[in-house]
Amino acid sequence: MIQLPISSVQKFGQKMKENISRVIVGKEMEIKILLAALLSGGHVLLEDVPGVGKTILARSLAISFGGTFSRIQCTPDLLPSDITGVSVYDQKLNDFVFRPGPVLAQIVLADEINRATPRTQSSLLEAMGEGQVTVDGVTYQLEQPFLVLATQNPIEYEGTFPLPEAQLDRFLVRLDLGYPSLEEEDRLLHRLQKKHPIHELTACTDPTQVAELQNAVTEVFVEDSVRDYIVRLVQSTRTHSQVRLGVSPRGSLFLLRASQAWAALSGRDFILPDDVKKMAVPVLAHRLRLKTRTELRGISAAGIIEELLAAVAVKAEPKIETDL
Repeated sequence: MIQLPISSVQKFGQKMKENISRVIVGKEMEIKILLAALLSGGHVLLEDVPGVGKTILARSLAISFGGTFSRIQCTPDLLPSDITGVSVYDQKLNDFVFRPGPVLAQIVLADEINRATPRTQSSLLEAMGEGQVTVDGVTYQLEQPFLVLATQNPIEYEGTFPLPEAQLDRFLVRLDLGYPSLEEEDRLLHRLQKKHPIHELTACTDPTQVAELQNAVTEVFVEDSVRDYIVRLVQSTRTHSQVRLGVSPRGSLFLLRASQAWAALSGRDFILPDDVKKMAVPVLAHRLRLKTRTELRGISAAGIIEELLAAVAVKAEPKIETDL
């Protein structure tokens, strides 16, 4: 087995979590999932009601990351060129010059992404899927690591355009933050009484280190029985009686990568079935399309995934020899 710098990955996770927690109260699990997505090279959709900290969480990660950052405030009149950039004529050079859009940053916050039109939403597809953008026939490679953090409000529908399946499938995880507990909200008010701590937040890593750790995470060992468990779990979403559209092969690959990152953040260089179970709902639930009668009965996609996790068993426990 390849010896990985697991201590470095775990130390990175602890350092990032502590830094982000200076701004975000509680939400340790959500922060760890967010870091797993970053180490997996995937994109994140933060979906919840207004005022629970979606944008602040995204900004905190961007600042802690230490790379280039841009924010796109999505509105119905936003054009694709407002995201990707545009070629303009320069009279001095007597030629067209490309002016890059906000997507050419390492961390891109697409705030209220479902307020942009489908045409504008689709302008992010190439960037999210291929790590590049094409403007006027010229392709521009995006600087790596590259991460899109999108937020949306699931309960406000007026003036919004739901994300299509192709767009949703490119997000590695979808996170719901939820309301804080009584104690957490009290701590939040105390912390924000004078000024917002995000103004004093500084970077605690850099893109070069993140890229190195991303490469290390891909070497986390996956035992055959665990890989088989992932495949059978994803396959079961396609045959479930209450599911109209199951998880794509991209979903199974993303679940594998996210599980590797979760294991590394936990200090292990091998995946356990519990790592898969931890990441299954955030990675798979938003990829399901339920039948209409299922939705009318109040059954959620997350509930279906939880049901399948209880039904699909691991054929054999992985036997790992490790020095940890």
